[in-house]
Amino acid sequence: MAAAELPKVAVVGYPNVGKSTLVNRLSGTREAVTHAEPGVTRDRKEVPADWNGVDFVLVDTGGVDLADERELSQQVREQARQAMGDATVVLMVADGTAGLRPGDAELADLLRRAPVPVLVAVNKLDRGSDAPASAEFHGLGLGEPVPVSAAHGVGTGDLLDRIATLVREHAPGPGEWDAEVRLAVIGRPNVGKSSLVNAFLGQERVIVSEEAGTTRDAIDTRLEADGRKLVLVDTAGLRRRSKVAGTVDYYAQLRSERAAERADIALVVCDATEGVTSQDLAVADLAMRKGCATIVVLNKWDITRTDLEDAKHRVASKLRLRPRVLTASAVTGRNVARLIVEAVALAGRARGRISTPELNRFVAEVMSERQPPAVRGRRLRIYYATQVESGPPRFRLYVNDRRLITRDYGYFLENRLRRRYRLEGVPLDIQFADRERGARRSTPRAEVRRS
Repeated sequence: MAAAELPKVAVVGYPNVGKSTLVNRLSGTREAVTHAEPGVTRDRKEVPADWNGVDFVLVDTGGVDLADERELSQQVREQARQAMGDATVVLMVADGTAGLRPGDAELADLLRRAPVPVLVAVNKLDRGSDAPASAEFHGLGLGEPVPVSAAHGVGTGDLLDRIATLVREHAPGPGEWDAEVRLAVIGRPNVGKSSLVNAFLGQERVIVSEEAGTTRDAIDTRLEADGRKLVLVDTAGLRRRSKVAGTVDYYAQLRSERAAERADIALVVCDATEGVTSQDLAVADLAMRKGCATIVVLNKWDITRTDLEDAKHRVASKLRLRPRVLTASAVTGRNVARLIVEAVALAGRARGRISTPELNRFVAEVMSERQPPAVRGRRLRIYYATQVESGPPRFRLYVNDRRLITRDYGYFLENRLRRRYRLEGVPLDIQFADRERGARRSTPRAEVRRS
């Protein structure tokens, strides 16, 4: 784990006091999942924020109920404890409409022994006339409480002033974390994504449970691997939208899709005991449409006898990107380090450039290997090729008439390009332009190929 990070403000409190809503209000984002249902937040969710020139990170946590002995509640409490252990400031949130509750007093007793400053925000006081209700929370022994309304923004400026004052002395210099690679771990529910993230980090950073759908936020974690800076993103399991419409999982789904859109590389995690399913292929297809380079990971390899060659053939025949298929076990650690190495290498190739002379030599070889088919008595000629963008790569080929491009020949060129320059799993955009008129046409965008 990297040490040079922004100061962290751990936001803790009893379940359903409005912590996530307050995090969104203070950060000016909608990063944290909010819902009327209690217990929505489970893992630690880090959201960057700033106020009056002070940068810091708000760490949203699950509700802490010290009296709840269920296993998932214990894991949520452990995540909150870790957040408090890493924090520069702890912000305890209470529900002003419910008054001082035993759960608040138990948490305050724990926080009074904390080695860092603690602020108390009394939430859900929507009108200025409600502010006196916060006086009751003086009894927590954590200083003067700040009356706020996360829903309406009342009092949040005063709260941010106090947060900024406490973290100002811990603010870093101008050199912020600049990640070289954003790596999203995506997949359908209960395939071991969170276990794999914890194996990467060597610690229980995210909650792991046999209950499907435990992860609901897209959890960003910074780390270094062989001197390379990465941001690792654990995501909620992806389902068909029709199955999660109207539930809290719908918002988790949106955040997972957005995480894939912001990532450089997607590790599409599959359950090796089930092989590569049609839903796994749909997740990989989503990553491609978001412009994300892809590696397919068969997790739980320690407890399966899945035919690896059959899985590779299925992926190659169904997915246009032809991503590599790797095996791993988050439980035993098998191939875990290799996944990071392969992901970083793939990101480098996706951002690389092929020189124009080399690209034109490649095109000449491909044309000699297989001539384009004649269309209405005319045959395609490629005069010149160049790479115009990288990350992901975009190529432009100047031809005599782009209407002579057939779907099959466009795929043939794309597949040869992947094979020559090791671009398996990288989304490619190949444009064909008429040399005379400069008109362009991209290769057919059929995302999923069928055998």
